[in-house]
Amino acid sequence: QVQLVESGGGLVQPGGSLRLSCAASGFTLDYYAIGWFRQAPGKEREGVSCISASDSSTHYADSVKGRFTISRDNAKNTVYLQMNSLKPEDTAVYYCAAKGPTLGCGFFDDYDYWGQGTQVTVSS
Repeated sequence: QVQLVESGGGLVQPGGSLRLSCAASGFTLDYYAIGWFRQAPGKEREGVSCISASDSSTHYADSVKGRFTISRDNAKNTVYLQMNSLKPEDTAVYYCAAKGPTLGCGFFDDYDYWGQGTQVTVSS
C-alpha cells in the first residue's frame, strides 16, 4: 500500500520549534515533488513549502519564509519540515503530499498521495 505518514506534531510555545517528518512507504520519493500543506479550523488548506525531485529546489509561502526549512533524505525515503520561531497563527493540521514523477515544485491541485496529517498547536 502506498502511504505517507506524518509525525512530529505537538504543542509548543510561541517562539519554539518543531520538526515534522513525512515517511513514505510503498514507493520511493526520489522522483516526486513533495509538498507540505496545512489547514486550520474553518480555513481552506494552504501550501506551506515544497521541494522538487529534479534539483531539490524549494519554495515557501511568504508567511513561513525564513522560519521554516524543507529538506529530503532520499536514502531514508523521508522529507522533513523544520519549523522555527513558531507563532500562534501556525496552529493547524499539517499534511505532506507527493506528486510525480514530475519536474518542478509547487502547490499543485493534483498531488497523488496524501498523509493523514499531524496536529501542530502553538500556544502560551
